[in-house]
Amino acid sequence: MTDAELQQRSINVIRGLAMDAPQAANSGHPGTAMALAPLAYTLWARVMRYDAAAPDWPNRDRFILSAGHASILLYSMLYLTGHGLQLDDIEAFRQWGSRTPGHPEVHHTPGVEVTTGPLGQGFANAVGMALAEHMLRARFGEQLFDHHTFVIASDGDLEEGISHEAASLAGHLGLGKLVVVYDDNHISIDGPTELAFSDDTAARFAAYGWHVDRIGEVANDVDTLEAALRRAMVVEDRPSLVILRSHIGYPSPTYTDTAHAHGSPLGEEEVRATKEILGLPPGERFWVPDDVLAHLRQAGRRGRTERESWEQTWSSWPEHREEIEACLQGRGLPGWEAKLPTWQPGEKVATRNAGKACIDAVLDVVPGLVGGGADLTGNTGTEMPPEAGTFSRTNRAGRQIHFGVREHGMGGIMNGMALHGGLIPVGGTFFVFSDYMRPSVRLAALSRAKVIYSWSHDSVGLGEDGPTHQPIEQLAAMRAMPGLRVIRPADANETAMAYRVAIESDGPTALILSRQNLPVLDGTAGNAGVAKGAYVLRDVDDPAVILIGTGSEVAVALAAADQLQAGGIATRVVSMPSWDLFAAQPVAYRQQVLPPGLPKVSVEAASTFGWERYADRSVGIDSFGASAPGPVVLEQLGITPEQVAAAARELLGRTDPVGEDQRAR
Repeated sequence: MTDAELQQRSINVIRGLAMDAPQAANSGHPGTAMALAPLAYTLWARVMRYDAAAPDWPNRDRFILSAGHASILLYSMLYLTGHGLQLDDIEAFRQWGSRTPGHPEVHHTPGVEVTTGPLGQGFANAVGMALAEHMLRARFGEQLFDHHTFVIASDGDLEEGISHEAASLAGHLGLGKLVVVYDDNHISIDGPTELAFSDDTAARFAAYGWHVDRIGEVANDVDTLEAALRRAMVVEDRPSLVILRSHIGYPSPTYTDTAHAHGSPLGEEEVRATKEILGLPPGERFWVPDDVLAHLRQAGRRGRTERESWEQTWSSWPEHREEIEACLQGRGLPGWEAKLPTWQPGEKVATRNAGKACIDAVLDVVPGLVGGGADLTGNTGTEMPPEAGTFSRTNRAGRQIHFGVREHGMGGIMNGMALHGGLIPVGGTFFVFSDYMRPSVRLAALSRAKVIYSWSHDSVGLGEDGPTHQPIEQLAAMRAMPGLRVIRPADANETAMAYRVAIESDGPTALILSRQNLPVLDGTAGNAGVAKGAYVLRDVDDPAVILIGTGSEVAVALAAADQLQAGGIATRVVSMPSWDLFAAQPVAYRQQVLPPGLPKVSVEAASTFGWERYADRSVGIDSFGASAPGPVVLEQLGITPEQVAAAARELLGRTDPVGEDQRAR
């Protein structure tokens, strides 16, 4: 068999797996994987630099299947090139407990770089990965960081708004070494893409500042595909879009160029007929001959020499070694937490400003910390000190990133930066605008991406901007998200402890920060209770009631406790910055802080949804806000010490504002 014949046989085997796995599962998307089998072969067997035996080698090329519905294409390549998947895994496609779920999931399947599924997310992740590569290369040298990021994107990816945001920023920043192949197959689930999509994609991306290469009807021409990829790879000053016209479901005699091939198994008879065209045994499923497997396993080993050379270079690397290790491990330098600032009781500091002070203080000792805001850098506490520099076309080492008014794109890009490795991205916007980035936040939680959200203007206390900018239900919604660590600190000192939790923990952390100044409270400095989610901030002997506050309302709870104490009602005050951290504590600790049977009142300037798990009565806001000065809005909506004290007295059956002892005096 000639090399050309073995190559074609390998491509046909990939197409066979692309048909067999969805057919066995009676679920899946065979058509795109069939059409792009030659492209996948070209990437994995000819172009990309990787070592299947070390899928986490830091200087590998990254591959992102943004068209995640075509997951069987990626799984087939990971199996064939020796990343650890077995043929049994391909046969278990989309089944319970398998390593081959319906859409790729990072940390679940070896060789999968990011979790894709919702269209456009992988595209944005790739921009983040390319940004990370540029930044790390500039900071630490091209001998350690010098690779490409490859993407397969569909029409759906390019229709979703997140890809527009991410593509615009990538073009603005000139992120070369990012190569996106747009599979222009003219088919969507509803039918021809022309039903809803008539963009001039080439012109749009050229306007973004991308290098664009229309290569046309060459989906089965491996040599031409390779040439196009290599043309894109040498473009250093711009990201590249390669537009490929393919035919979904090729070479199915019935379903080529049909919507059926996009989202449904072909059917047993059609699979047999297509296999006959391809020269595959029509009666055999999951057929992988030894010569094809050996050929592609050898391709999976092509990068071993380069990987071993990189490891030798790294083993004796003399410069910034401690910083690079901290970056790659996503941590601070030893003792970094000692640099976190503290504030004295009585000071007044907005927690967004406290967050900025934390970033300023630890930037040198948490070398992977980078980030900025969605055109709200100064407003959200994500402005780095001037010496950090701004990441741009002319300063790739800058650690300040200006994402522009692109919340959703920022979220997806942050995920890519974190999952690339080497960076801990911080991204800020107003908390109410977390709605714009929620799908990316959800994928950060699902992916366990180590990102930090600095969401400021956390309540109606922000004031005059009014209900469009005042978050109400966002806090409850984010708390409901599995895997997202939500912390709403009571003051500047709790903010510092929240940053410590975020940097020392895995996965995403959401910091919910105030616009308005808050008093620094007695007992919060260095309090380890923040990491436990809740703690007793002020205690009394034999408490009759517990007031639970979060964020700016902890001060309100303390003032209400003063009123209750004056009326003879012994009151404990608990600060609860994080529900999920508290829920993870042992039962004994939770019951120590919130003893069963003691009446409890919560106070929080947000929806009361969910508080019934901790409180018997809740003082909150179950309506939208209003435009007025922040203190006025808070007072008018009942977030006052008087309302909290009244709720506690009512819960205790005490309607008088002062107790009997006070009246007797």
